[in-house]
Amino acid sequence: MAYRETARVRERKAAQHQALLTAAERLVRDGGFAALTIQALAERAGVGVGTVYRYFRAKDVLAAEVFRMATEREVAAVREAVAGDAPVVARLSHAIRVFSQRALRAPRLAWALIAEPVDPAVDEARLVYREAYRDVFAALIDTGVRRGELPAQSPRLVAAALVGALAEALLGPLASDASLPATEGDSIQGITDFCLRAVGAAA
Repeated sequence: MAYRETARVRERKAAQHQALLTAAERLVRDGGFAALTIQALAERAGVGVGTVYRYFRAKDVLAAEVFRMATEREVAAVREAVAGDAPVVARLSHAIRVFSQRALRAPRLAWALIAEPVDPAVDEARLVYREAYRDVFAALIDTGVRRGELPAQSPRLVAAALVGALAEALLGPLASDASLPATEGDSIQGITDFCLRAVGAAA
């Protein structure tokens, strides 16, 4: 008779998998993907190296899953920020602030997600999630154009440019995180003003 996992065993495995991902993300928050190794994760999670390999066959698989988990949460936060029926400019401004604040308040994680040199598997996922951000902004810009709140433009093209601008503008502050408390407000205001001007809205 073939072995079939019970519901309890599946729940235990799912819990262990999530616990390892959570511990792995903490390592990335502390030191970027460079700090994420199978040995370091085993030590952080209090398990054997063999246990980690049972859930993640290699470091690149682990890194890609951590990236997906963290980025899905960030995309969800931006998606939530643009929800509702407030004026498009207000929602766009709020989304840009949410994106920027979350990045600046977790600088090492943000640097890892946006720009740290990584395994090809993470680079591939990075492209997918840049498109996810683009789609969120594109839908909002399209709404603004249709309502007459924004001038005519290509929503997908402009949204892609916004995503690139956000990432590029944050690299400087993220690379010098010692000064973040003093510069966060000015950085976010400057980024927001630029993005609003880029879509043809008054800053």
